[in-house]
Amino acid sequence: MLSRVAASFYWLSRYIERSDGMLRMLKINYASSQDTVQEFTWEPVIRIFAGQDEEEETGKIENNSRAVLKYMVTGKSNSNSILNIITLARENARGVQEHIPKDLWQCLNEYYHTVKEPRLEKALQREDPIGVLDVLIKQVMLYYGTAEITMERGEGRSFMNIGKYLERAIQSVDILDAKFGSIDDNPNLLTDTSYWKHLLLSLGGYELYLKTYREGFESTNILEQVMLNEDFPRSVIYSVNNIQRYFERLKNDSNLDDYREMSFQIGRLQSRIKYSSVKSIELEGLHLFLTQIRKELYGIGNSLNEHYFANS
Repeated sequence: MLSRVAASFYWLSRYIERSDGMLRMLKINYASSQDTVQEFTWEPVIRIFAGQDEEEETGKIENNSRAVLKYMVTGKSNSNSILNIITLARENARGVQEHIPKDLWQCLNEYYHTVKEPRLEKALQREDPIGVLDVLIKQVMLYYGTAEITMERGEGRSFMNIGKYLERAIQSVDILDAKFGSIDDNPNLLTDTSYWKHLLLSLGGYELYLKTYREGFESTNILEQVMLNEDFPRSVIYSVNNIQRYFERLKNDSNLDDYREMSFQIGRLQSRIKYSSVKSIELEGLHLFLTQIRKELYGIGNSLNEHYFANS
């Protein structure tokens, strides 16, 4: 497969996964902003998902829920808005249109035109934003369902899934870091049931948590589920396991040296997480641990760029 085609598959999937994580986070945080009695801030969400070079603009809106939603969903000046990243996803898909099923292209096209629809921006400002965000979340779910049942099980799908799970792992690490970091500034959050509930809801892990842990919301249990639970689809270890699973399918005689180097890199990260425990993570320091995991995840992305995408 051409490196340009592989890169397009990879980035198409990363952008779709990023939009999914953003939409779920925006939905749960908007609901939280309506329920909370004290002043609510969007600063953690903006820090995770907005472009780093846009701090001046985001500082003016972080306490205005409608303004944040407009900026994060349809904001043309925000390089990481849903509108801009789905435009990039569509451009990548256009470049590999002959390699993807027609149904998948139509799904992505529909998602793009839904976000571009002028009425959507008006609805975000005047109607119930949760209904609007649900429409977009369903577009992502439709895309993933279509990809699952129509996409050929070849190299293209492997690059798509590597991109998807790499993006998902980075998001989960960022959300954990932001949420647990806020506790340092406000220790009362440790016993705030709604705080932990919203974290789990934003990752789709609330129901699994209730089935797994009977003693209520404990920060150590939440860390264990999001970091170490191999059965939770948005845990970091689940994502890293899948990165390795799909990377193994790229092995062939023409790229053995590159494959071995990257396989070692992924395996090292996988072992680092797998053989950690909540206790060992806390002894090391959660922020330090998450920073190192994030660095290694970005390192895998950089290695893919170097060895498989020809720095495209």
